[in-house]
Amino acid sequence: MAEEKHEKDEGAAPPSGKNPLLVILVLVNTIAVGAVGFFQFQNHKKLNAVTTAADVMKQDLEGGGEHAAAAGGHGEAKAEGGHGGGHGGAEAKAEVEGVKADGLLYPLEPFTANLAQGDGPRRFIRISLVLKFNKETKKEEIDARKPQISDTIISMLNSKKPEELLKKEGKEYLKEEVKTSINNFLVDGQITDIYYVGFQIN
Repeated sequence: MAEEKHEKDEGAAPPSGKNPLLVILVLVNTIAVGAVGFFQFQNHKKLNAVTTAADVMKQDLEGGGEHAAAAGGHGEAKAEGGHGGGHGGAEAKAEVEGVKADGLLYPLEPFTANLAQGDGPRRFIRISLVLKFNKETKKEEIDARKPQISDTIISMLNSKKPEELLKKEGKEYLKEEVKTSINNFLVDGQITDIYYVGFQIN
């Protein structure tokens, strides 16, 4: 009996010293850290890819130069105050609001507005827009109407629920609503397009 018991003790595997639960936890932790790092990298790439108002204006100004060359120089943009000629392109780039052969680009300062109460906590939107007006638009009128334009946009955003604006169709519908409302009180000019250069819902 004593010999059999001794043989069984010798045949039993010695404790490994490693807890399988600890190994699983370490693996799960490593995977989680890798996933967080991956998502942060993707988010960083998206933030770098966001188009700013300056980018849109630069592209439009460069496009305006190409159109001017194609039209034999007749589409040359003129800066404010009637100063044209060879300095028109440089002065237009120096302006914050750019005038193109096919219209006026007018960036609005970024602003924040509350959204309509949906399901869950109250949410708000941080938005940056560049308004594009037709050639007949006078910058002086837009400057004078700027508070009215901002008020119109904020009032519209206050009536929108987050889930409406998270859809592509909702963003496009908002553009059309803003264009129609602002065009109703403009005298000399009309909005022809709106560019989102910042759109964040929190």
